Amino acid sequence: MFDFDKITGFIIGDAQAERAVPPTGFTARLTVFAAAVMAFLAVFALALSVSAGRLAERWSDELAQSATVRISAPAGQMQAQTDAALEVLQTTPGVASARVLSDAEQRKLLEPWFGPDMPLEALPIPQLIEIVESPEGLDAEALRIRLLGEVPGAVLDDHSRWRKPLAAAAARLSFLGWFSIALIFAVMGAMITLAANAALAANAKVIKVMRLVGAKDSYIASAFVRRFTLRSMSGAAGGMVLGVVAVVMLPVGGGESGFLSGLGFQGGGWLWPLVIPALAGLVAFMATQAAARRTLKELR
Repeated sequence: MFDFDKITGFIIGDAQAERAVPPTGFTARLTVFAAAVMAFLAVFALALSVSAGRLAERWSDELAQSATVRISAPAGQMQAQTDAALEVLQTTPGVASARVLSDAEQRKLLEPWFGPDMPLEALPIPQLIEIVESPEGLDAEALRIRLLGEVPGAVLDDHSRWRKPLAAAAARLSFLGWFSIALIFAVMGAMITLAANAALAANAKVIKVMRLVGAKDSYIASAFVRRFTLRSMSGAAGGMVLGVVAVVMLPVGGGESGFLSGLGFQGGGWLWPLVIPALAGLVAFMATQAAARRTLKELR
């Protein structure tokens, strides 16, 4: 259970003990600045990690619900093979619907590669049939065998070659995001340790006097730990707010399937950045406590 008296005492502090901690100066500014910058970067790393998983999951779900049949045949046989493929698909379990893409739709698909003015009529373009799968799914291998026997010019693409790279890329991006967050807090801890060491060394004479009047090292260390923890939390809170504002101001483009349209937080995900100041406080607490114990031992 939480000891509310200790928590209250930690927040309020001890005016006598905090005489050993400089209220302003280089170490104070360094702590606040380092915490703010690291928190700002942590917001973006968190947004990248969360967005990568969400976006790839959406892409994967869209591809998993659809498949394509590509028919390559001479011009005189194209219509017959297309009709035969449609008959096969209409009697295949797991196929909710199947439709032939129009020339305009196929032209739009090829525009990014050939441009809008390419005379596609002169090219041997295969006919595409879009398949929408039912919730129970499609047995792709059985359908391939059936098409091979009844429609020799038909090839089934169940988009598995697209789903696997997307899932792998999402996992790597998500891992890199979380790994970046770990590195950010590690750097924050190192910076706070340096600042705490500098503050302790600069106040060696004050610490010596406090020891002469009976102050224990734990009493002196608690003042440093409190001051640096609160500084880190306040700096991280400011950096977190700026990071969230920057994420909100990111440009949106590329449509629903574009990367920028999915970068950021959604719904309850906006609560995730609130964890950053708390983590910054925990890192500062642990780093300052370790630095205070080590430095006070050296100053004996």
